Amino acid sequence: MSLDATDALHPEPFDEPEPALGTVLELDRGSLPFALLHGESLVATASWALGEAGVTLLDLGTGWEGLVESGEALVLHDALCPATPPGFLATCVRTAQDADVVVAGVRPVTDTVKAAGDGFVGATLDRDELVAVASPVVLPARVVASLSTLPSTDLARLVEVLRADGEEVRLLEAPAEARRVGSEEDLRLLEALTGRD
Repeated sequence: MSLDATDALHPEPFDEPEPALGTVLELDRGSLPFALLHGESLVATASWALGEAGVTLLDLGTGWEGLVESGEALVLHDALCPATPPGFLATCVRTAQDADVVVAGVRPVTDTVKAAGDGFVGATLDRDELVAVASPVVLPARVVASLSTLPSTDLARLVEVLRADGEEVRLLEAPAEARRVGSEEDLRLLEALTGRD
């Protein structure tokens, strides 16, 4: 079956979550967020997905105090995971709101990972026990109100910080098209995955 880019990014209808605010993270990610996926920049594609998920994009001038006053969840969507389906984004938002926990989209680890210490490479770690933070990370309103600012725009680091602060973080496995791109080669693979046959 042939899918166009829109079908691949929004495969089926879904129930929108309660109101939430969101932003697409592109700082400290080099120029890759402005590369094109199916003719649109990764930032634009990720922004479109947030809108389709029922998330209101933040105005650039919105400060942290304004986020707290809104009383809404905050959705942090990585521009390097541009093809994350709106339905998955909406599921993450609903889960964070319903359970009042931080939610992080994750992907299985496929690379071989070795333990290291004291300058030596150790045993191979079991990949079945590992995941990589992808996108989004959703902070329920309670967590937004507890912070004075966003601790990190690196989503994996943000999850670490929040866990260290005692927050429960629920991990939801993201679909394959939500994979993170780190190079032009990764982007071409994502384009093939989400494009026409």
